[in-house]
Amino acid sequence: MRTTTRRYFLQQGALVGGALALGSRAFGATSANEQVNLGVIGLGWRGGQLIDAFGRVPGVKIAAICDPDSSLVDEWSAKVPDAQTFSDLRGLLDLAEIDAVAIATCNHWHCLAALWAMEAGKHVYVEKPLCNAHWEGVQVVNATDRYKKICQIGTQQRSAPFLGELKQLLHEEKLLGPIEWVRVNRFGVRASIGKREAPLAPPATLDYNLWLGPAEDQPIYREKWHYDWHWDWNTGAGEMGNWGVHILDDVRNNVFQDSVAFPQRAIAAGGRFGWHDAGNTPNVHFALLDTGTIPVVIALTNLPDKPGSESAPKCPGPGSGYIAYCEGGRLEGQRGKAQFFDSEGKLIKEFSGNDGMGAHQVNFIEAIRNNSPDSLNGPVNEGHHSTAWCTLANYAYRAAQETATSDSTDPSVLVEQLGADARLSAAAATILEQLSQVAANNQQGIDALELTLGPVLTFDSASEQFTGEHAEVANQYLRTLGRGEFVVKEV
Repeated sequence: MRTTTRRYFLQQGALVGGALALGSRAFGATSANEQVNLGVIGLGWRGGQLIDAFGRVPGVKIAAICDPDSSLVDEWSAKVPDAQTFSDLRGLLDLAEIDAVAIATCNHWHCLAALWAMEAGKHVYVEKPLCNAHWEGVQVVNATDRYKKICQIGTQQRSAPFLGELKQLLHEEKLLGPIEWVRVNRFGVRASIGKREAPLAPPATLDYNLWLGPAEDQPIYREKWHYDWHWDWNTGAGEMGNWGVHILDDVRNNVFQDSVAFPQRAIAAGGRFGWHDAGNTPNVHFALLDTGTIPVVIALTNLPDKPGSESAPKCPGPGSGYIAYCEGGRLEGQRGKAQFFDSEGKLIKEFSGNDGMGAHQVNFIEAIRNNSPDSLNGPVNEGHHSTAWCTLANYAYRAAQETATSDSTDPSVLVEQLGADARLSAAAATILEQLSQVAANNQQGIDALELTLGPVLTFDSASEQFTGEHAEVANQYLRTLGRGEFVVKEV
């Protein structure tokens, strides 16, 4: 297997750019004083949070709930007894009195559920990530234009109250000077999901066909059915699409002011170490994104600092957040908090407070009542773009896994003409080495491990396709086939 050394990273550099029929309720038909009837689709942990958050918004009624697992429907029906109950979301969407839906399904259902809802004339609040397959996210964006519906992404940190002042200090007053590069961290310990010898049977209360929806019908070997679908490419997007999308959305919003839709190029490394379980998403993931302006380096791991520990490895800045390194200091941002430090490391400004939960749901309802899609804090197009930063990082990781043991062109040939800033190259090499050490610490029998960088992937923002060498490796992930009646169609 090829390995990537610190010397290689320093010499070659790394991606531093010099990127159902339309219902009777028309768009905006709900007046500012009219009750908004909301249906909630997906009643797991996040669905419960949304029932609580939307239930607190004045004038909102939780009018219907839906989940293919009847035990969850029964549980939540006892808490919202006036809500109609469904196992199939299509029954909920047939209700003429439903104005909007909140979608908190497994990731693989997000796009199809959103599309069916807008086709049925409903406004949509859909949880992140918007999609696992990029092309499907494109169709959701197209649907908001075609059906003239409000669509908000559940990146609630965009509704945090201090962001306006933060961006004014960073960009208008230039408190820290020009931004040079960004580090994204997600250092959060998780446990193995286990690996059974025989496939896991669906719960007796679950309609498996509805739960599976557009995903492939594959045997499941993990120990638990719910939540751990995150760590299976067939239904989830790993930690990059789980926590990473929140942090990268913060970076796009606060650091880039949404000026960069898609990275131009991406390269990644990583693996799943130590657990030997049924998951196939990485528990160590390094990615470098060339945005065309400010480069972004991502470091994610779900492993502890050592086997058996409950502590995450140490890292600079917040364990779940980002650092914007600037000419005159740094900005450290995370959920509900931001800090400005000068070049000497002195704290010069701090923000803390609400992380946007509650306010984000109010923003969605007000946009419906006021017929004002432009007032959304997390509009679907920005959710699509932020999701793409995660999916591109995931596709780059998967391309690395596919090419690492082949005899294809050495990655150095692909990056040697890209140029590199020496300081960033050194920092990126250090981050890659640190993640390699985390992997080695948790992999028995290995004293040292070097993560292998995959090929450089080039993404064309106009066609929203990969181009150039290795494009075919990454483009295969842009669209899924769907299954039977559960297919995302072109809009």
